Amino acid sequence: MANLKEVRNRITSVSSTQQITSAMKMVSAAKLRRAQDAITQMRPYAKKLKEILENLSASLDSSDGIYSKQREVKNVLLVVITSNRGLCGGFNANVIKTASRLAREEYNGCKVSVVSIGKKAADFFKKTEFGILGTDMPRGLNELFDNLTFANTAPVAEKIMKSFAAGEFDKVELIYNQFKNAAVQITTVEQFLPVQAPPASKTGKSIDYIFEPSKEFIVADLIPRSLKTQLFKALLDSHASEHGARMTSMHKATDNAGSLIKELKLMYNKARQAAITNEILEIVGGAEALNG
Repeated sequence: MANLKEVRNRITSVSSTQQITSAMKMVSAAKLRRAQDAITQMRPYAKKLKEILENLSASLDSSDGIYSKQREVKNVLLVVITSNRGLCGGFNANVIKTASRLAREEYNGCKVSVVSIGKKAADFFKKTEFGILGTDMPRGLNELFDNLTFANTAPVAEKIMKSFAAGEFDKVELIYNQFKNAAVQITTVEQFLPVQAPPASKTGKSIDYIFEPSKEFIVADLIPRSLKTQLFKALLDSHASEHGARMTSMHKATDNAGSLIKELKLMYNKARQAAITNEILEIVGGAEALNG
């Protein structure tokens, strides 16, 4: 059994850790509220805009729909979205594992490149062979989460769209954690480019749009805006999921620290009682020896 000083030191150490995890849980809960409101407000708009984009792309000619052009998949770009910090359970590991599986299994035989948004993904993939094609691809995107706005995200989407239109990549996919609630984050693989056609309706009828002011203007303005919105929504989803995962992890860590403190206090009391009993036995034994 450990001596009393060792147990006291462990109790002090675990108590300090418990205070830190409790504080981190409260900070993440406060940040989660703002991030959750942002993605909740953004999601219906992004969903409807994506639906319009898919229907519009299906009605375009091959010459007009440069972002919906289907090509033989030889060069693939994976946009992997993680966080800059850890202590959020399997949040980052799930995304990185999914991206690695896609690169090594599903796209085996293709040239796979990775654009990392978040320090954890950047640190992992810089040690792999998945280099970025082209000199104009975005790099060093960790600071996006410091000021997550549509204006800061749009240039990243523009560079990716420009590379796809130039033929550098045949397919672009987003890999991120979709926010469901504070305790549940869904690892999602979402095709960014080319724009997918909408699922066939039961009636088999396609939607016929009346373009105002013109089809050319819609193609030049709406489709790029919709793609930028899609990337921004993925970042908002990941941002909210990060705080939810960290809040849950810190809550569990705080509870585990409380349970450990109880066990250590019980151990301390047992060791203290054993020490007192030994002292009493020594006193009684000494007294008996003097009387003898």
